[in-house]
Amino acid sequence: METRELRYFVAVAEEAHVGRAAQRLGMAQPPLSRAIGQLERRLGTALFVRTPRGVTLTSAGETLLHEGRAALAAVEAAERRTRRAVAAGGRAPVVLTAKAGASEELMAKLLDAYAAEPDAVDVEVVLSPPGHQAPMLRDGRADVAILHRPFDDTSGFDADELLVEDQLLILPSGHPASARTSMTVAEAASIPDLPLPRWPHLDGSYPDGPGPELRDLTQVLQLVRLGRAAVVLPEAVRADLRDGLAVVPLSDAPRVTTVIAWPSHSTSSGVAGLVRTAARL
Repeated sequence: METRELRYFVAVAEEAHVGRAAQRLGMAQPPLSRAIGQLERRLGTALFVRTPRGVTLTSAGETLLHEGRAALAAVEAAERRTRRAVAAGGRAPVVLTAKAGASEELMAKLLDAYAAEPDAVDVEVVLSPPGHQAPMLRDGRADVAILHRPFDDTSGFDADELLVEDQLLILPSGHPASARTSMTVAEAASIPDLPLPRWPHLDGSYPDGPGPELRDLTQVLQLVRLGRAAVVLPEAVRADLRDGLAVVPLSDAPRVTTVIAWPSHSTSSGVAGLVRTAARL
């Protein structure tokens, strides 16, 4: 398959309509329809079910959409990383992405230890909103990432575990619920005057719910201090909490595993050195 064909297919699959996909691609509808038909004939299977209102994916189409997105991301990643290497004269910095406000102490130790290595390269740290780290690693905007299972999708990456920890409910000190010695996740989510925040999807939209719309940890902790919200976070955040906040352990929340992740096909010596340093820590 050609990259062009995959882009055509993904556009039709995401738009669920050949006409809208043609507009998105800046081309006429007939050649797009022909290209999809040729792709189906070469694969020997239908990728779409055609209806008067548009198209829906067959099971084969769903598989190709998942794999096609990954393939296009890999092509993008190859171009981005190559351009970065050219711009840096062959010694490109390693781009490390992490969730803003998370794993600060761990990252500080990692960066300091790696900088002391004789063959260390520059590390560019990119802090991004929750959920953005894995896509950045897949499409080449980052070379290595700090991810958190079970929340981040680490499929297709190599990863080493760095830390496993419990989760806590962070709430205003002095609130009646702060006197609890433990709580379930359901109880934490049902405190009437302390709604849990809503974090954005990758497209910038927010799930429905009563909690405030948030983008970073600093913002949510300020709202918690003001008595407007509570938030569930990994235990490591306890060390960074200031006055005005209390913590209650959650008895049934899944444990959070922090990992350092990188593309399985990576040949970067800088990434390899950073991962080796993380393993020693």
